[in-house]
Parts: sequence; structure tokens; C-alpha cells
Amino acid sequence: MLPTTSRSRSSSSSSRANPMFLQYFRRIVKWQQMDIEYTFWQMLHLCTSPKVVYQHTKYHKQTKNQWARDDPAFVVICSLLLAVATIAYCVAYDHSVSHALFVVFSVLLLHFFTIGATVATCCWLYAFDVHCNSFFPMFVLLYVVHYFLSPLLITHGFISALLSNLLLMVGASYYHYLNFLGYDVLPFLERTTFFLYPIGIVIVLSPILILSGFNPSRYFMNIYFSRIL
Repeated sequence: MLPTTSRSRSSSSSSRANPMFLQYFRRIVKWQQMDIEYTFWQMLHLCTSPKVVYQHTKYHKQTKNQWARDDPAFVVICSLLLAVATIAYCVAYDHSVSHALFVVFSVLLLHFFTIGATVATCCWLYAFDVHCNSFFPMFVLLYVVHYFLSPLLITHGFISALLSNLLLMVGASYYHYLNFLGYDVLPFLERTTFFLYPIGIVIVLSPILILSGFNPSRYFMNIYFSRIL
């Protein structure tokens, strides 16, 4: 069953959303107001001790009376890292500058922002924060680690398909686990275990994909770099 929340709490969050939303975007152009050191601390602990990050989220609520970040540093740095990783893929697998630019912008807009907007709402910035937190460890696995393993993963054969599916399974499962942690910290939500259900689907599908010989690395790399593969 879907997690639930009180009507009054939801309407209160909506009434405060627009001013906070505008203030958030104004701070993007002011690097001196961003806490870069704390952002990298969060990124490290999201990969090693994610519960610690959400413990600090509780402190943020107590001190600033809001769950969402008021500092856009995490989004900005994550976007830059994603752009750098995508450029690295383009350097290795693409020979067209114009197509490389298309790949970079499409990955940023589709993989990060569009998916984030889908799982979030316009009147509740915290939902997008949860997506960003969940996305970063998945980014490390499916973009950075995958990049260095890609010469092996895009080859034909059972081993490459096995490793590719295992990497995807771990990345997707960890994303949904962090989603669960992000919403479980909210005291007014019930039945947040709902956010763990996709992990079961991923675990069930992975052996089927492996036995069928499906290689997700070849599939997704072929979408952007079909001339190479």
C-alpha cells in the first residue's frame, strides 16, 4: 500500500514551496553561498553510511524547519560530475563533437533531471533531494565504475552479460534503498516499506535477464554509440 500523509501537512508544504523554490534557484549563481565541503561529505557518506546523512536531515529540519535542502551545491556538483563522466564516455566511444554534445545534454536532462522530476513534485523539494541522494551512489556504480569496466562489459559472452546485470542490479537496488531511507525519516509518512518493493522486482528480473543473455551495457551504450558497437 502507498505511504500516506495528513492533508493539513501536505497543504502546509505546498504553501511554502514557491518562495523556497525561487530562493533555491537564486543561490545557484552564487558559489560563495554554497557549502561545497559539506556536499562532498554527504556524497561520501551516501556511499558508505547513508543513515548518517539522513540523521543530519533531521537536524536540518530542527534548525531550519524544512526537510528540503536550501543549498543547491549538491545538485550543481552532481550535474558537473555527471557531465564529466559523460564526456569521458564520448571521448572513448564517440568521434563527433556535435553528437558528443547531444549525448552530454541528453544524459543530464533525461537521466538526472527528468527522472528526478518524475519521482518528485513541483511543490515538495524534499522529494527531489531524495532522488539526488539516491542517484549519486548509483552514478558512481553505473557511470564511473561502469566506465572503467566498459571494455569488458560491452563484449559478447556470458561473463560480460553476468557482470553487467549484476552491476545494474546493485545500482538500482541501492537507489531504491536510499529512496526508502529518505522517506522513512519523515515522521508523518506511514508504510514507507513500499519504496523497497522495486528491489524485489529487480532481484527477480536479474537472473531472467542473465539467463536470456541480455547485456544492459551493450544495450544502453548502443543507444548513444551505435557506430562503435
